[in-house]
Amino acid sequence: MTTKLLTALLLGTSILGTAGLAHADDVTLNIESWRGDDLAIWKDKLIPAFEAKNPGIKVVFAPSAPTEYDAALGAKLAAGSAGDLITCRPFDKSLELFKKGNLADLAALPGMENFSPVAKAAWQTDDGKSSFCVPMASVIHGFIYNKDAFDKLGIKVPTTRDEFFAALDKIKADGTYIPMAMGTKDLWEAATMGYQNIGPNYWKGEDGRAALIKGEQKLTDADWVAPYAELAKWKPYLGDGFEAQTYPDSQNLFTLGRAAIYPAGSWEIGLFNTQAQFKMGAFPPPVEKAGDTCYISDHTDIGMGLNAASKNADAAKTFLSWVASPDFATIYANALPGFFSLNSSPVKMEDPLAQEFVSWRDKCKSTIRSTYQILSRGTPNLENETWVESANVINGTDTPEAAAKKLQTGLDSWYKPGK
Repeated sequence: MTTKLLTALLLGTSILGTAGLAHADDVTLNIESWRGDDLAIWKDKLIPAFEAKNPGIKVVFAPSAPTEYDAALGAKLAAGSAGDLITCRPFDKSLELFKKGNLADLAALPGMENFSPVAKAAWQTDDGKSSFCVPMASVIHGFIYNKDAFDKLGIKVPTTRDEFFAALDKIKADGTYIPMAMGTKDLWEAATMGYQNIGPNYWKGEDGRAALIKGEQKLTDADWVAPYAELAKWKPYLGDGFEAQTYPDSQNLFTLGRAAIYPAGSWEIGLFNTQAQFKMGAFPPPVEKAGDTCYISDHTDIGMGLNAASKNADAAKTFLSWVASPDFATIYANALPGFFSLNSSPVKMEDPLAQEFVSWRDKCKSTIRSTYQILSRGTPNLENETWVESANVINGTDTPEAAAKKLQTGLDSWYKPGK
């Protein structure tokens, strides 16, 4: 073997060895999630943006089926095979994981200062001392409407309840459209897009929610019964057979142009954009009279935490600090219109319907769904019972007062404020 050949072989071996070592030094982080629909967004947008700024850290988004996520994640955590990063549901599901020692405390993580107390509340201990997930996004409630229908009938966007019901009356009298697309068969729709949508204007958002938790207010108080009285008035506007109408039925009625108004969560925006062949707009829950303070359900929906058993904790914290940054917020919120950043830095939305929803934060006070924190830990479960009673009130099988009494009696049976 010649000296030149030997030198070349040794040099080649050296280069290969160095390349191998560099590759071995890369850290790979795995993300657990239930949001399989977001796979392309993570793969094509979010992960490349992070990896470009953080060479040496690779990220893999590995979702499970939504209905299987909680059980699958629990099994992986027990077996020690769960990913480094855990996508967090709001409130008790994630709090339980933290109490079991599965999620690390992130209160001191750089970037957590970018979130308000309301944004962090869904992933904190009851005393607020420990935070275990970085807030990622919320969903906002309101009403999506068919602009073409409103223009055809000469209807202005309602801002007060009187204007809202006048609009419904005009749509019904014309007969071209079902005034509002919402069914009661699936129950949750009546509560989530009904009671929790309009309710905050009555119980004054966070003030009322906090008072309920403290025991200073009850579900039988006027501010909590009144939203049910308004829901009962929706019945004539929901179309024939709404009692047997499922959630997908409601979506289809609206996107096919058969209904003029849709009581909505902002998560509908992406789907509606692909299906509706007409112009859409949105308005927040109408207030009693012009000039009243408006309140919106700006509900904390998704966060991300650190698996306490991760062998790559430092790299995972680097990633989570990026998730807490305005850069992530901008990419995520625009890739998923209708899932709004919880970061204190404002994000300009490219989608006009999403921008309309998020603009309400500037003029209304934000709150979260009243049943989600603390009040649904016992049996009967207040969240699930609110589904039932909201449907019953709209169907006319329970009065607003009877529904409120059932809910408060159930809550009293296990919940003792302050304990």
